[in-house]
Amino acid sequence: MKILGIETSCDETAAAIYDEEKGLLSNVVSSQIEIHKEWGGVFPELAAREHTKNILPVLDKAVKDAGIKLSDIDAVAFTAAPGLIVSLVIGVSAAKALAFALDKPLVPVHHIEAHIFATFLEKKVDFPFLALVVSGGHTELYIINAFEDYKYLGGTLDDAVGEAYDKVARMLGLGYPGGPIIDKLSTKGVCSLELPRPLLKGKPEHKYNFSFSGLKAAVLRETEKNKYKPEDVAKSFQEAVVDVLVNKTLEAAKEYNVKNIVVAGGVSANKRLREVLTKEAKKLGINAVFPSLYLCTDNAAMVAYTGFLRFKKGKTVGYDFQPHARIRMDRFVKLLSVPN
Repeated sequence: MKILGIETSCDETAAAIYDEEKGLLSNVVSSQIEIHKEWGGVFPELAAREHTKNILPVLDKAVKDAGIKLSDIDAVAFTAAPGLIVSLVIGVSAAKALAFALDKPLVPVHHIEAHIFATFLEKKVDFPFLALVVSGGHTELYIINAFEDYKYLGGTLDDAVGEAYDKVARMLGLGYPGGPIIDKLSTKGVCSLELPRPLLKGKPEHKYNFSFSGLKAAVLRETEKNKYKPEDVAKSFQEAVVDVLVNKTLEAAKEYNVKNIVVAGGVSANKRLREVLTKEAKKLGINAVFPSLYLCTDNAAMVAYTGFLRFKKGKTVGYDFQPHARIRMDRFVKLLSVPN
């Protein structure tokens, strides 16, 4: 069984082919980072235009790299939610056109779900496990009991962690994307700023929720004093973020008695987060699993593999299926139709 995956949820145009017997046959990603740098973030209309320009060449290369014919695929998987709607529709439209032309089934995939199961391309993790999702648009905790059996524990109430990194980097004039820049710069700094750890302690209903807007505002107030070196601001900010992520994640792992934590999304590439969570989890007898760096950022390999898992369960959709800009992963699976 061969599944073609298409990913266009934000600013990467990607296509990949996963084979049930041979594994990942191809994984092509066309990045728009250089284009969006001058905006300090993703400019939606520009992203959509680039997707339109890149989708056919990316698909063509994915098929050629896989060494197969397009007609050899068994189904077309696509990112259906969440994301920039103007970007999602490009990938969804391409998937529908291909499926119609080839008379192949359509398999919708949730972007966060794909990030979580990307780890399975390299190693299997025993269920149930805890998933920490950290990216530019998401900061969430889920209990993954099985594929399509997800329990939502909490998420961000305002800025996602990756978004906070980008905004702090902009305050410091460091460029875009902020995550890798701050991660690298922080190694040269010291923790000289006293910054808050939002929602680390407080109301029970926010036990597994996150908030980074207050932390971001605190960094802005401190930087306006012109007292600190950029590397010290970066170090102090990153330590506050990692403290919150690690403490809440481990608290959830203990409460739900899970022995594996899967970290997913672009911020899972952060070196400090990897170092601290791995070390602290090990003390509790818990295994923290991080994907390889190429699977941290948006890609279609994760979409193709997750689409494979869904197709094996016989779940497909019709041509009337529409993308969703915002929908939680656990709610998304309830939308899916089961074929006769």
